[in-house]
Amino acid sequence: MTTDKFVNRHNGPRENDVKAMLSKIGAKSVDELIEQTIPAAIRLKKPLNLPSGMTEYNYHKHLRVIASKNKVFKTFIGLGYSNTIIPPVVQRNVLENPGWYTAYTPYQAEIAQGRLEALLNFQTMIMDLTGMEIANASLLDESTAAAEAMAMLFSSRNRDQIKNGAATFFVSDECYPQTIDLLKTRSTPLGIKLLIGDWKTTKLDASVYGAILQYPSVDGKVNEYSDFVKNAKAQGVSIAVAADILSLVLLTPPGEWGADVVVGNSQRFGVPMGYGGPHAAFFACREEYKRIIPGRIIGVSVDAQGNPALRMALQTREQHIRRDKATSNICTAQALLAIMASMFAVYHGPQGIKGIAEQVHLSAVTLAAELKKLGYTIEGDKYFDTIKVILPKGVSEGMIHNMAVSAHINFRYVDNCCVCIAVDQTTDADDINTIIDIFAKAAGQAPVKISQENIFSQKSLLQYRASEILTHPVFNIYHSESEMMRYIKRLENKDLSLTHSMISLGSCTMKLNAASELMPITWPEFAHIHPFVPIEQAAGYIEMIEELDRSLSEITGFAKMSFQPNSGAQGEYAGLLVIQAYHQSRGDAHRNIALIPTSAHGTNPASAAMCGMKIVLVKCDEKGNIDVNDMREKATLHKNDLSCLMVTYPSTHGVYEESIIEITDII
Repeated sequence: MTTDKFVNRHNGPRENDVKAMLSKIGAKSVDELIEQTIPAAIRLKKPLNLPSGMTEYNYHKHLRVIASKNKVFKTFIGLGYSNTIIPPVVQRNVLENPGWYTAYTPYQAEIAQGRLEALLNFQTMIMDLTGMEIANASLLDESTAAAEAMAMLFSSRNRDQIKNGAATFFVSDECYPQTIDLLKTRSTPLGIKLLIGDWKTTKLDASVYGAILQYPSVDGKVNEYSDFVKNAKAQGVSIAVAADILSLVLLTPPGEWGADVVVGNSQRFGVPMGYGGPHAAFFACREEYKRIIPGRIIGVSVDAQGNPALRMALQTREQHIRRDKATSNICTAQALLAIMASMFAVYHGPQGIKGIAEQVHLSAVTLAAELKKLGYTIEGDKYFDTIKVILPKGVSEGMIHNMAVSAHINFRYVDNCCVCIAVDQTTDADDINTIIDIFAKAAGQAPVKISQENIFSQKSLLQYRASEILTHPVFNIYHSESEMMRYIKRLENKDLSLTHSMISLGSCTMKLNAASELMPITWPEFAHIHPFVPIEQAAGYIEMIEELDRSLSEITGFAKMSFQPNSGAQGEYAGLLVIQAYHQSRGDAHRNIALIPTSAHGTNPASAAMCGMKIVLVKCDEKGNIDVNDMREKATLHKNDLSCLMVTYPSTHGVYEESIIEITDII
């Protein structure tokens, strides 16, 4: 019988190892150990109805079949996600290197100096590009970063704004639709009212405390926001900007025209789209917000010998310290992807990054010029990488769509009269010629062929930023593969990872991803799928998600799973929103008290606070177990307003509390 099944490879202990460990703790078998540690009342009564295990070889065969159901079109949809080129030296030495992807959260700075330096590079890169004074070490995605900005500015209102009830947040209708949707979700529990409208005509009054703008806009326009920002600041309104990271290489950064916060996605710095993630968002702001900025900040300090060293800074502002007083429940975020984005900048350097940005911009300029010759109108006179094409009479959206699908191309279609086209780092003359051919045929005209030389001969429509970027030596040294490889290896060698030893810290982040699980993430059928492609192009992803849904639903005993939350903290938040929606549907909107044990992880009370809930703490005994009598008293006292109990199981100290069923019965 083969022992080459995934479960045997993934779980390290062999039979003799298990026997040695059992002997050490005085248990005769694994079954006896389970009897001693897991209460009988919560053990499964029957085996799980799951598919049989596979070998890693058969798993890859299975996954190849699923991947083949995803259709890889050339995508020009935009909306914050772009094709990009992963530098092979970064793919091989970071993304595919267990020395980088198995290391633990860098709480212990002395065994994390390599990752801390890479994340400091990320922060430096973001500060340079945005023109801001401080940046964190990544967030989960652009939309939640925008929501974090909304919440941070809300919590930092001045006394007069709080006294006068200023609780309106203006959202430009030119922001990405997914960002607007998420702001709607996040604003309501905090008591924030959204004002969504045209930034050019909306008048901001004393009820407005903050505003967010998209730069460039959802349709690609590079708007001149300085007058809007000046007028907003005169009203005491703080400004957040959601910006495209590559555009900031050329455009005047928001920090230079008055922004207080700048957020965005670093995905197009060498991280594949992957049907929407994961990617490292960025969050930069003015230094005055340093004590309430969400997420991790890496700072420069000194070690015991007085030598320069790195550590996580200002940790007293983090959710696991502030708990129910926290303004964010963000925890570790997207360190690996932030490291990849920072290495993209280190490898290309300021001139290389500028060259990429110019090529992207001039590709858009070339395409727009050729489409104008065919009788199409381009909205706006300044754009970076995205153009909005207004269709002339006689050319329908359906005509363009059908020809684009035949050519395996995705555009974004707007209002039945316009097509948005977003070019990227991978766009070349062949791509532009294919697009021109589609629009020429739709207009009944002969297409004109352009060359790569035609692209570089175009004149930019933009006035480039005057301030320099990426001036630190780290961005100006490692531009050959050998030098880059050595730099990455030097950083890796400073860290402890699973390549060195086990890491005996139990945590929600302690998961070993097997090599066979990670290999497929760079397959084109998974890596190059835009999150907004037509669903029939992502049939493989849908099948995989549904397969995972069935398995996890069986394991947990729930009816259905949501895979939207991008982290455990986001899962907490989503779960609490579902509970509150349930109460509201029953006419019990007043139920807003969450019982939370004092031993709970800091994200628990932070998530409840973000949902606008009142937190009542439940005592724990000297061993960290929930005090059932105190739980009963608190639940009875607040029974009319009780919404839920948040409990970690097994508990934060790894114990399956025997009273869990009694506790749930009380609730």
